[in-house]
Amino acid sequence: MRPGRQLAVLGLVFVVLYLLVFFSGGAKGGWQDRLEPRLGLDLIGGTRLTLEATNSLDGKPPTAANLEEARQIIESRVNAYGVAEAEVVTEGNRNIVISLPGENRDLTNVGNPAELRFRKVLKATDGSGATAAPAPSPSASATPAPSGSATPAPSGSAAPKASGGAKATASPSAGGQGGMAPTPSASAAAPTPSASASAAPAPSASAEPVPQSIEQQRKAIEQKVGPAAWAAASGLKAPADLTSDPSLAEKLKPFSTLSPQEIAVLPVEMQFNVPTISCAQLDTRPAASIKDEKQKAVSCEAGAKYLLDVAKVLGTDVSDANAVLDQTSSWVVSLKFTGKGQEKWTALTRESYNNEGQACDQTALGQDGKCRVAVVLDNEIVSSPEIQGVLTGDSQITGSFNNKSANALASQLRYGALPVTFVPQEQQNVTATLGSSHLQAGLLAAGIGMLLVIIYSFFYYRLLGSVIFLSLVLSGLLVFGALVVLGRSIGFTLTLAGIAGMIVSLGVAADSFVIYFERLKDEIREGRSPRSAVPRAWVRARRTIISANAITLMSAVVLYLVSVGAVKGFAFALGLATVLDLVVVFLFRHPIMTMFARTRAFLSPRVSGLGRALPARSAEQGTARNPRVKEA
Repeated sequence: MRPGRQLAVLGLVFVVLYLLVFFSGGAKGGWQDRLEPRLGLDLIGGTRLTLEATNSLDGKPPTAANLEEARQIIESRVNAYGVAEAEVVTEGNRNIVISLPGENRDLTNVGNPAELRFRKVLKATDGSGATAAPAPSPSASATPAPSGSATPAPSGSAAPKASGGAKATASPSAGGQGGMAPTPSASAAAPTPSASASAAPAPSASAEPVPQSIEQQRKAIEQKVGPAAWAAASGLKAPADLTSDPSLAEKLKPFSTLSPQEIAVLPVEMQFNVPTISCAQLDTRPAASIKDEKQKAVSCEAGAKYLLDVAKVLGTDVSDANAVLDQTSSWVVSLKFTGKGQEKWTALTRESYNNEGQACDQTALGQDGKCRVAVVLDNEIVSSPEIQGVLTGDSQITGSFNNKSANALASQLRYGALPVTFVPQEQQNVTATLGSSHLQAGLLAAGIGMLLVIIYSFFYYRLLGSVIFLSLVLSGLLVFGALVVLGRSIGFTLTLAGIAGMIVSLGVAADSFVIYFERLKDEIREGRSPRSAVPRAWVRARRTIISANAITLMSAVVLYLVSVGAVKGFAFALGLATVLDLVVVFLFRHPIMTMFARTRAFLSPRVSGLGRALPARSAEQGTARNPRVKEA
C-alpha cells in the first residue's frame, strides 16, 4: 500500500472544494464573506408572509384539498427561487404562512394565481375614464426579425401610443428541419400597466361581507349606482361616445366610484362599454377576476381597454416554461406546449392571422391588419403581439425581465396555477435574537463536548489520539466547505437543526475510531507486529465502520424524504457529514495509521497508546511457540 497517494487525493479534494468556496460564481465580498454559509431563519432572521384565502366571485369557500394543493404549489415556487429551509405551512382553514431566511425578500408574487390565458383582442377603446372616449388608433411598425436560418423570418410588431418595455414573441422550433425552414414570429410592444394586477386589494375589502352569489352582488351595485345609471349601462352595445350625449356622462358617472371588487362582478360588456370605468379600476381587480376561460374578458394595456375573446389556449396547454437568454442577451420566458396545446396554439394563430369571421374590428387590428393575441397572466396583459403568420412551434414571452423576474414567472407557469385565490397580508421581518442565543449556547456545548473527547482521546490513546483529532478537524473542514458551496449552488441553508445533525455525525465518527483501535490491539495481542497488524485490523474494522455509517446514512435519507422543515435540514446535514466522514476514513485515517506503524514511537506502549497490547506481545516472544501458528 502507498499511503502517500491516498493523502494526495484527499489534498486534491480540499484544494478543489475551497477553490469553489473562494472563487465560485456566487462568491462575493471579501475573504471573510466568502467563508460564510447561508444561514437559516432561526439564525439570522428572515421574512414571513401570510396569505389569506378569499372567497371566489361566486362565494364558494376553499376546500381543505384545494388549500393543501395550493400549499404544495407555493412551496414548489419558493424552492424554485433557490431557497432551501423555507417553511410553507397552512394555518387554520384559510391561511398559508411562508417563512424564508434572509432579509429583503419579496414574497408578494408567490401567491399569484398564475392563470395563463391566450385571448384574441376583439375591440379596443380608451381606458382613462375620461368624459370623452375616442377609439384608440394604435400605431404600428413592421420590421424583419432574423431567425438565424437561411430564410429570413417575417415578423411584425404593434405598439400602443404610450411607451413601455414589454413584448412577446412566438416562434416555432426548428425541429428536424435543420434550421432551413422560415421561422415566423410575432412581437408587440406592451407597456406595463400603471397598476399591476398582482397588487393585493386593500385589507379592508376582504373584511367586508361578501354576498353569496354574483347576482346578489350585482343587485347591490345596481342600488349603489342607481337604477338610471344601471339601465343606461345595460343598454350600451358599444363603447359610449359621451361627447355626443353629455347627459349620458352624468348618468354613467357613478360607475367611476365603484371599487375594484365591485367592478370585477359586472358583466363583461358593461366593463368595456362604460367609459367611466377606467383601467385604474380594472387593473386592481382581485386576482382571478377573469379566470373563466369560457367567458370573454376585459383587461388593459398602456391605458387602452381591450375586449378579449374566450381563451382558446390555457396555461395547462404549456408543458414547460424556462427563463432563458435570447439572441440579444435579454431574458425571456420560453414556453413549450403539449401535443394538444400546440394544435390549439396553431389554430389560434391561424384564426388571428386570417381574422376569421371578421371577429377583430378596426380598433383592435395591428399595423398590417392582423388580429392581435393577448398573453394574459391573471388579470394583466403581459403582451399583445400582432400575429404575422401561422405559428407551428413554441412561444416566448419577452419583456423588461431580469434573471429574477423571468425565473419567477417561469416557475409560476411551470408548477401550475393555484386552485385558491389569496390576498397577501402584512409581510413581517423576523429577528433571530432567540436563534442567535441558541446558536451560541449550542456551539459552546458542542465545543466543550469535542474538547472533552479530544482530551480523553489523548489520555487513553496518546499518539493515536492525534489521529482522532486530525480526522475530526478534517471532517469539520470538509463539511463546512460543502455547506458554503451547497448554499450557493442549491440554496441549502444552515439551521440549528442542521448544526445538531453535524454534531451527531461527528460523534458517530469518533465511535469508528474505537472500533479500529481496539481491533488493532486484538491483532497485536494475537502475536502480529504493529506493521502487519494495521492492515489486518483495517480489513476487519472496515466492515463494521461501513455498516454503521450505512445505517446512519439510510436513516438520514428516510428522514429527509418523509420530513419537512427543520427536520429535513437535520437529516440533510447528518447524511452529508456521514458521507464526508467516510471520505476521511478511507483517504486519511487508514493511510496515516500505515505511516505511523513504520515509526519507532508506534512500538512504545507509553507513546503509541496501544497500552498493554505491546507488553503482552513482548512477554509472549520469550516463550517457545509453534512457528506455523505464529505464521498463521
